[in-house]
Amino acid sequence: MHVAVVGAGAVGTRAVRQLVASPNVSVALIDPEPGKADRVAGALGSQVRVVADVPDDSHVVILAHPNPHAPAATRLLRRGIHVVSVTDDPADTSELLLLERAAADTGVSIVVGAGFSPGLSCLLARWAAPLFDEVDEVYVAKHGTGGPACARQHHRSLGGTASSWRIDDWVTQPAGTGRELCWFPEPIGGRDCYRAETSEPMLLHAAFPSATRIAARTSATRRDRLTSRLPMLSPPHPEGGLGAVRVELRGPRHGSRAVQVLGAIDRAAIGAGAVAAVAALEVLAAHMPAGAYGMADARLRTEHLLSELARRGVKAARFVGTGGL
Repeated sequence: MHVAVVGAGAVGTRAVRQLVASPNVSVALIDPEPGKADRVAGALGSQVRVVADVPDDSHVVILAHPNPHAPAATRLLRRGIHVVSVTDDPADTSELLLLERAAADTGVSIVVGAGFSPGLSCLLARWAAPLFDEVDEVYVAKHGTGGPACARQHHRSLGGTASSWRIDDWVTQPAGTGRELCWFPEPIGGRDCYRAETSEPMLLHAAFPSATRIAARTSATRRDRLTSRLPMLSPPHPEGGLGAVRVELRGPRHGSRAVQVLGAIDRAAIGAGAVAAVAALEVLAAHMPAGAYGMADARLRTEHLLSELARRGVKAARFVGTGGL
């Protein structure tokens, strides 16, 4: 089984590591920076080969390069190749989701936002959904970034326009506003989080169309917010630090209001690479439906995907507390 990975950065490299740990999988690695893909391939062995373009024998391609991903996904769709994208850019996500009809007609899977957040966060939201009679509120928060491209996107997201779903329409507000203290699994703990220009509400609305409120926030420091509309003052860290996601769902359950809070911690690049790789392996196993969708889609084998991620070291937790269900 042949998988191509476009992008040999922090997330792409972690995805390749996860793929070569699976039997009967070979990886073609593509990166425009000279020598970058060769260094990764040299470290990971003969299952990885460096190529200049996506080979014709590729069954699925993981797009782990900087946004946008929609143009590459469109070209791959025309070639009949499945796509897993780790994009978290709203405009890019919107364009990818517009490929739904063409992908369904062609029998191609385009998995959108298959990273740490969105990605793992969407899987957690879908897993918790059956605990309610109906999910009517979904709130997501994230902390940390992966590689340099992720850090740059985080920087831009605080200086843009944040969208949230309220009742029956989209509401736009300035990113970097709406401070809220969100508690993540330890050792991250409590962090100030703010509205951000992220694709998560869009993907969650597609998966939970009856929800009346959907919003996403990201943690940020005072410096992050003050400099968000300026070029980054210092180069981003090549790897990123420890990251976390927090997913809160609300809705009726047995005649009363209920709340579920789930979370996960890991290095964001490791978590994103694992989610992308597991999604690609699920495509190879013919368990992903045709069309364009996110990881919160109800048709996915959510428990299997989370179990596979846990087996690979990316584990989630459910907050119970003294008054838990």
